[in-house]
Order: sequence, then C-alpha cells, then structure tokens
Amino acid sequence: MSYNEKLQELVRNYEKTGHMQPFTMREVAGWAYDNGLCQPQRSTIINRLAEDFSRAMRAEFHTDPQGRRVRTKHVAIFERNGKQYAFWADIRKASREHMERSLQQRRQAIVDDCRQLKSDVDSYNENQNPGEPIQLVLDFTDDMAEYEALKSVA
Repeated sequence: MSYNEKLQELVRNYEKTGHMQPFTMREVAGWAYDNGLCQPQRSTIINRLAEDFSRAMRAEFHTDPQGRRVRTKHVAIFERNGKQYAFWADIRKASREHMERSLQQRRQAIVDDCRQLKSDVDSYNENQNPGEPIQLVLDFTDDMAEYEALKSVA
C-alpha cells in the first residue's frame, strides 16, 4: 500500500469513527497522530519542511522596475539521473532555460486544474445537481482584459 493509499484509508477510518463532515485535514491529522496511527518518520518531517519552504517561496513577491507585483522565486522540475528534482531560482537571477521551463510547467498546471474542474462540474451537474446546472466558463479572455484595463488605470 502506498503512503497516499494509507492516508486515504486513515481518512475513511476517521469518517467511520463517527466524525461528521465537513472536517479539516488538521483534525484528521491530529486524530491519527493522537491515536498512534500515523507517526512521522524523519523523511516525512523533511518533506513537510520542504513543502513549507516551497509554500513560503511561492508567497514571496517584489515590485519590478515597471511597478508590477512579481513572484520572486520560481520552481522548475528537471530530471537528473532518472529522478525528478524541483529546482528553485530567483527570477532576477534565473537562466532563460529555468524560467522557460518554470513558466511552461505553471501553464500546464493551470490547464490540468481546468480539466479537473470541468470534470468535477460535469459530474456534479449530471449526478448530484437536481436543479439548474452550474455553468463553468474556462475562457479567461475577459478576465485578462479586465486585469489589463485596471492595470492601465492604476
């Protein structure tokens, strides 16, 4: 059983023990830890810290010379010796190769999120929603035009 499958099983057990929905993952984690069902190993702690660092880097912004709020640190996934690694670089110092890969990967992540969102909306509308279907617009042209218009006014 993979680590993810183990965690999924623990959530199902959490639900079976009478905990009502909705619940937070923090509640589930506390329950699993307090009941001795999930004791983190060193690698788990290191991975969690790495995730915390990554989250902190995604939240770091600066103002560029044109006055734009810009993300400072950018991650790009590269393969080395058959393994994937997430390398971080400051946009002000990063190579073109790093930034191209990072930006392409971020764009692909947005496309993947939209695909999943469409599947979720379609499934909900067809299987759970007895009323008016929830409408999903995936064309962001108007959103970007509005952003550009607001930017030019500021």
